[in-house]
Amino acid sequence: MHERQTVSLDTLRARRGDDAAGHVFFVLITAAVGLAFFMVGAVGVDVVVEAWDILTERLWDFLGSPSSADEARSGVSQGIRGSILIAAIVILTFPVGIGAAVYLEEYADDTWLSRLIQVTVRNLAGVPSIVYGLLGLAVFVKGLDGLTGGRSVIAAGLAVAVLVLPVIIITAGEALRAVPTPLREGAYGLGATQWEVIRTQVLPAALPGILTGTVLGIARALGEAAPLLVIGAVGFYTTGNQDFFEQLRGAFTALPMNIANYARLPAETWRGHAAAASVVLLILVFLINLVAIVVRARISKRLGR
Repeated sequence: MHERQTVSLDTLRARRGDDAAGHVFFVLITAAVGLAFFMVGAVGVDVVVEAWDILTERLWDFLGSPSSADEARSGVSQGIRGSILIAAIVILTFPVGIGAAVYLEEYADDTWLSRLIQVTVRNLAGVPSIVYGLLGLAVFVKGLDGLTGGRSVIAAGLAVAVLVLPVIIITAGEALRAVPTPLREGAYGLGATQWEVIRTQVLPAALPGILTGTVLGIARALGEAAPLLVIGAVGFYTTGNQDFFEQLRGAFTALPMNIANYARLPAETWRGHAAAASVVLLILVFLINLVAIVVRARISKRLGR
């Protein structure tokens, strides 16, 4: 009896010790989250304060005006259009990344070659963006200039697409791997083929996670400036009488380039333009994330999750 009581007291002391460690861990992660929100909030408040005059006095004119050396007329309409075109080109490459993830997770055998490909993809996700800019300069600007038009928004979109492709493959692969095995086994038990199992069971179940990966890819594509600098995006230009297809193969800019050019101009008044362009970029990314969250919620609701 005494031995049992001793064991019980030791167990209680151990549990109390675990609870104390758990409380310490909870305090630490709460402090880390609070610090992260404080830093992001401080940056956001500073940007909004710098951009307040432009956002309140000439918001629509700023959104609808092209780049100009005149600070009273300069805007980000061309930057918005360039960023949207780059994002559209990146979206067109998503089926390639999702298809690669489906092959690696569902079709490829567990061999040294498939493991090497997966390790290579994960390493490519950590390569600095400037390297992808050099790749885009060599391949899409110089090697395929007859197709892309050289230093154009098409070349920039393809370079950024290659940059985010590893992220898409990794996130889509993780989403496919998270699909429960009994779901596949049940479909096979009903006589479905491998492609029918993937198309009707695996992909719908993994779609919310895949959608998360696409959102991350688009957000990174919208915020990248290094590849655009290497490929040859400009800060100020006018399209003149060029039509849409001529603009795709001609000079281009994007919101990150607008921000960089406004920030390095010597006049103090241009800081407000850089901050306002930053707010526009943040809102654009937020809207894309919002659409993705709504779509993901509806898909999850339809799947009963």
